[in-house]
Amino acid sequence: MKAVVTVTGKDSVGIIAAVSNECALCSVNIVDITQTVLSDYFVMIMLVNIDELKMPFDEFVDKLAALGQDKSLDIHVMHEDIFNTMHTI
Repeated sequence: MKAVVTVTGKDSVGIIAAVSNECALCSVNIVDITQTVLSDYFVMIMLVNIDELKMPFDEFVDKLAALGQDKSLDIHVMHEDIFNTMHTI
């Protein structure tokens, strides 16, 4: 299974490192990643594989949200089932 992780906020050094490290600690593999900086605004979207996730999915969502709060970022995780349902007509 996969999930979509979005990260937005003021640009600073180490955002990608912090988010990818948290994913690695949870055994979540980054499948694809794109990021850009618009003026001082950092935006990143990651597609991650959660097959080996070491905790319940909702705990992972909360863990990344807490990381976002610590770094003054908005980090959201959406399970691929929800993402696909939202984009199916």
